[in-house]
Amino acid sequence: MIAFFQEFGGQLLLKTWQHIYISAIALFLGVIVAIPLGVLLTRYKKVAGFTIGLASVLQTVPAMALLAMMIPLFGIGALPAIVALFIYSLLPILRNTYLGMENVDPTLRDAAKGMGMSNLQSILQVELRMAAPVIMAGVRLSATYVIAWTALASYIGAGGLGDFIFNGLNLYRPDLILGGSIPVIILALIVDFLLGRLESLLTPRTKQEGSH
Repeated sequence: MIAFFQEFGGQLLLKTWQHIYISAIALFLGVIVAIPLGVLLTRYKKVAGFTIGLASVLQTVPAMALLAMMIPLFGIGALPAIVALFIYSLLPILRNTYLGMENVDPTLRDAAKGMGMSNLQSILQVELRMAAPVIMAGVRLSATYVIAWTALASYIGAGGLGDFIFNGLNLYRPDLILGGSIPVIILALIVDFLLGRLESLLTPRTKQEGSH
């Protein structure tokens, strides 16, 4: 392991940064598109089934095939990888946002309306806060997917820790395979932990919690 760090330490830092960069942008785009869209679908339920179904279909496309489809459109490198991973990130966040908003107690919506809140105020101040745990569960699942699939982006010249993994497979070098795989696993665990902390902060405290 020490020999690996001596030989590839600089590359490891660069590849880890590339991996984080691609994953973070793809996930951020997924969040800012899927959450508002999920909220919107609760107001236009006639198109909700079709939209979530379309996202589900995109999710079934193999990751390698989707990455390959991006090359004629965006060339090779980080951009096609980010677009492909953004598409993959949508479904868990979109579905959980829709379900979370749908499961908000109707009496809370009525109470917000009775207090004179507009539809937008009700969404921002009441419904999203109540749906936050379900939405964040979708974001955490999506983050895990994106970090794992970013390793495949190496195939289209995007860099990242997948470079170590695929070079290790081509050269029969277990140290390279582990040198790429272990940081991916650690990244996924760290991001899931941090998002879990964020989820607990966003989750409204109940009266029972306050009485302890």
